Amino acid sequence: MFGKQKQNIKNESEDYKGLEIDGIFPPLKKEFFTELKEITNSPADLIIKDVTETITVAYIENLVDGQVLNDQIISVLDKSEPSIPEALPNLLNIPIFKLAGQKKEIIYDLLTGNVLIHIEGYNLVGLANIAAAPTRSLAAPENESQVIGSQVGFNESLATNISLIRRLIRNPNLCNEEYSVGRQTNTPFSVLYIKAIAADENIDIVRERIANLKIEDLIDSAMLAELIEDNSYSVFPQMLLTERPDRFCDGLLNGKIGIIVEGSSMAILCPYSFVEFFHSREEQNLRWQLATFIRLLRFSAVFLSVFLTPMYVASLTFHYEIIPQPLLIPLSESRAIVPFPPIIEALILELIIELLREAGARLPTKVGQTIGIVGGIVIGTAAVQAGITSNILIIIVALCALASFTTPNYMMGNVIRLLRFPIIFLAGFWGYYGIMLAFCLLGIHLLRQSSLGAPYLSPLYPPRILDWGTAVIRLPIGLLKTRATSNGTFNRKVHNEKAKPQRDDVMKE
Repeated sequence: MFGKQKQNIKNESEDYKGLEIDGIFPPLKKEFFTELKEITNSPADLIIKDVTETITVAYIENLVDGQVLNDQIISVLDKSEPSIPEALPNLLNIPIFKLAGQKKEIIYDLLTGNVLIHIEGYNLVGLANIAAAPTRSLAAPENESQVIGSQVGFNESLATNISLIRRLIRNPNLCNEEYSVGRQTNTPFSVLYIKAIAADENIDIVRERIANLKIEDLIDSAMLAELIEDNSYSVFPQMLLTERPDRFCDGLLNGKIGIIVEGSSMAILCPYSFVEFFHSREEQNLRWQLATFIRLLRFSAVFLSVFLTPMYVASLTFHYEIIPQPLLIPLSESRAIVPFPPIIEALILELIIELLREAGARLPTKVGQTIGIVGGIVIGTAAVQAGITSNILIIIVALCALASFTTPNYMMGNVIRLLRFPIIFLAGFWGYYGIMLAFCLLGIHLLRQSSLGAPYLSPLYPPRILDWGTAVIRLPIGLLKTRATSNGTFNRKVHNEKAKPQRDDVMKE
């Protein structure tokens, strides 16, 4: 009823293949802990402590809260020695406590921060969850910054991230399904959606793909997105990675399915169309006229970023006649001392820009900013003076770099920068015919893509004019009456009503 569901999906991670841990442990203390050490390979941080003659506790020292262990478990067991395992839940004041007998379950709980309580002569073992995993405090998102709106981003704790979601969506229909994947890591993650809004077909697709996963490890949500998306061989992402709780909740409220992975600060949203990758959550907080202008400006910037440099190469290599006469003379003078053809000249500058961007991203913040600004100015000036490139191409490449940074999604921004290189090659060999060939191939590829089976270019194709109010432009919130069909949502109706202003005479009264 309250949206909490635990899924026990059979996958390779639950089998612990390669480890002989089927069945139950022996009841005697000596045999029990001897086998426990063998299974866990006797790690240095595995602590086995005798509380009394019959009661022994075992735990991973680096995973548990030491103060809670001493105050609420060891001291209590020492004063009131229970004779049977069934007495442990009532004796210990631990919020999460259970009894288990299967080896697989006991080993998994031990490795996730539980204290194992063994009473000699019994197969059942008490497991008290007092995990104290180190977590990073909440901070503003680094890759999806905005001026107006929330300044809190996800961190690496699954429980903390889910609590952020529940603080924004106080709805009993918010469902949370728990899974674990990874033969070696057994990484937990949660699938979230809003019942009666998200499409059952999409939910079933996500469940099926997760159930069919057979992987060694899962460290980050980006790995999981690549494993369950429709076409992992495409350069275009089909699922959104976001570190913003407000954007994640906005997606859930519009019928999307979210996935949060333990140890990752990036959450997954699906299905996601090509157009939606260029949306920003801040647009919902701005006036609709300004938000529409910014969105259209961003779409134009993406087109320029991909095609402006190839157009320069094609024009100077094959199509001088399309260059205006006033611009042709200074362009010729600028390239008079350049020894390379336009394609080599453009590739050199594009590679320099990418090297500066990569160096700035990998170096410390203050040093990276210095490298990006000073390096660009120094290298650009030196390249012109050495006759390696022309002034106009430096301006064009700089504009393309700036335009690519307007993409609010980091993954899609990288794709936009990558696309320029093959298009430059085609423009250098076949001119504008090569650019048109690249445009057609790109369009065919995008038409063939899908996200959870939904068309990737929706609502542009198949054309859904009613959805353009949320995809291409940003209509006033009061006029949004339906959710986008690209989400495959079960319930499309949105109840938005604008407050009606009162008459002047009523206001005076």
